Amino acid sequence: MKINTLLIDDDHKLGELLTEYLDRFEIHVTTAENGEDGLRMLRHTGPDCILLDIMLPGQDGFEICREIRKVSDVPVIMLTARGEVADRVVGLEIGADDYLPKPFEPRELAARIQAVLRRRHSSSRSGVLRCGDLEVDNSRRMASRNGEDLRLTGLEFDALMAFVRNVGVILSRDQLMDLLKGGEWEPLNRSLDVLVSRLRQKLGDDPQSPRYLKTVRGSGYLFLGGIEDDPRT
Repeated sequence: MKINTLLIDDDHKLGELLTEYLDRFEIHVTTAENGEDGLRMLRHTGPDCILLDIMLPGQDGFEICREIRKVSDVPVIMLTARGEVADRVVGLEIGADDYLPKPFEPRELAARIQAVLRRRHSSSRSGVLRCGDLEVDNSRRMASRNGEDLRLTGLEFDALMAFVRNVGVILSRDQLMDLLKGGEWEPLNRSLDVLVSRLRQKLGDDPQSPRYLKTVRGSGYLFLGGIEDDPRT
């Protein structure tokens, strides 16, 4: 079954290249050359994945990603000629699932698309997991605390699932990056720290007295499962 992908990028030649190349991986590409057209096509075509360039005419990719997240949790992979860490951090903060700097190999992009969709499908198995007042619904990809929707982005939900499935286990940065991205994160960027910080904020967790996410210096992160941390440990 083909993967329907929406490319929002004003580079016409890139669109033609990816349309032809990705087809061999059963990835069908529909193109839009500006954010307004892209948002309209999102509503009408319901793509499985969106490839979103940052440097767009009119509204930039960050603004378009914010608009996408108001109406859909479809996986978003951001593309840009700029490779600054700050851009990657902003992209994750506003709900992107992955980030690929230009120029890139089309084969790597195909792998990224397949990876984000595998994570989406693997975390959508039926069943509800509960940790204290936290409830995580795999099938609906939703999490709530005391009945209130946490409104997680796709990547935030994947991170929460990784923690919930490893309650009481210290996950090193490398282990967490591998669970989330198949080892594709650059180990020195701040994206993982930002992701955990935003997840902690949405959980309403106090870093000084955590009930959910505890930072273990020199080791990684420990998910406490809704139990107040003992400061003596």
